[in-house]
Order: sequence, then structure tokens, then C-alpha cells
Amino acid sequence: MEHQTEKQDAVVAVYTRHQDADEAVRELASGGFDMAHFSIVGQGFHSEEKVVGFYNIGDRIKFWGKNGAFWGGLWSLFFGGIFLTLPVIGPVMVLGHLAAMVVAAVEGAILVGGVSALGAALYSIGIPKNSVIEYEESVKTDGYLVVGHGSADEMARSKVVLDANNPARIDVHKNVEAQAADVPASALYERTAH
Repeated sequence: MEHQTEKQDAVVAVYTRHQDADEAVRELASGGFDMAHFSIVGQGFHSEEKVVGFYNIGDRIKFWGKNGAFWGGLWSLFFGGIFLTLPVIGPVMVLGHLAAMVVAAVEGAILVGGVSALGAALYSIGIPKNSVIEYEESVKTDGYLVVGHGSADEMARSKVVLDANNPARIDVHKNVEAQAADVPASALYERTAH
């Protein structure tokens, strides 16, 4: 018997204020959503700030700096996270399921010609190329992405929660198909000849 993969939807909400993103994530968690299907992405600090540091003890993490309380407060709601500096975007914090995909993109050396590992991770869950570029730009300009990926019903319900928290933009990508884990950078961006 042939096994068919059920297509899923993805929802992406863009927030300009970390308070709105924080409230949206907390409402998802308290609303009974499976947080394994969600991620939050944003710049860890502004370029003019210095990262003082962060550490973890068990499943808790403590951040210092301007947005330390924001990121530290959200850490326990997600399954894993990373902080790294990406070409094109700069310093980025990713909490949730996208974190492992960003790490895989970095380790797989698919960063070519200014392509972001964040873009590769978004593309790998089925987000269209044109939207990936727009979402990267939102993060680059101090925005926050709350990304969900799952059944159409769960994503429709999550959109209602996300939409109630003042997103600058919210998109539902229907019937997305996960791409291969080793997505070549050229699949996302056209190379420019030098």
C-alpha cells in the first residue's frame, strides 16, 4: 500500500513589536496548541548593542541585554533554539522547530551568495520563494516572525490567535509540501554574475 503524505498549511505572522509577538506566542501556548509546530524568529539584538551573553541550566536559559527578558521568557515554551549571526540578516534568535532546520542549513553549507539559512529553513517547510525573501527582510528590519506548520484546522485556529495580536502581516500558505532537507541555495535565489 502506498503511503501518501498529508499536505499541511503554514501560517506566518510578522510583528513589528516584540510585545505583540510575545503575547501571541503565550496565547498559543495557553490555548492548547502543540508548540512543537511553532517557532519564533527575530534579531537577538541590534547592531549597535553588544551581546553580554547567555547561558542555560537544564531546560532554562538566561539572556542578558536589551531583549534578554523577552527571549529568556519564551525559551521554555519551545523545543530548542539557536542564536547565530547569519549573512545578510545579522544576529538572529530562532526558537522552536525551525531552529534545527536553520542549523541543518548551516551545517549543510547551503549558504551561497548571500543566501540565509533562515530562508532555507522556511523554504524547506514549503513557504514559497517570494514570501521567504519578504520574511527575511522583515527580520532584517527588526521584525519578529511567528511561524506555524501543521494541519489546516490547527493553522486556521492559530491564525485567529495570531491575528488578534496586532501583526503587521499574516499569511496562510495552504497545502505546503516540505522540500528536501538539502535544498540548494540556487533554488531560493538567482545568482548574480560578477
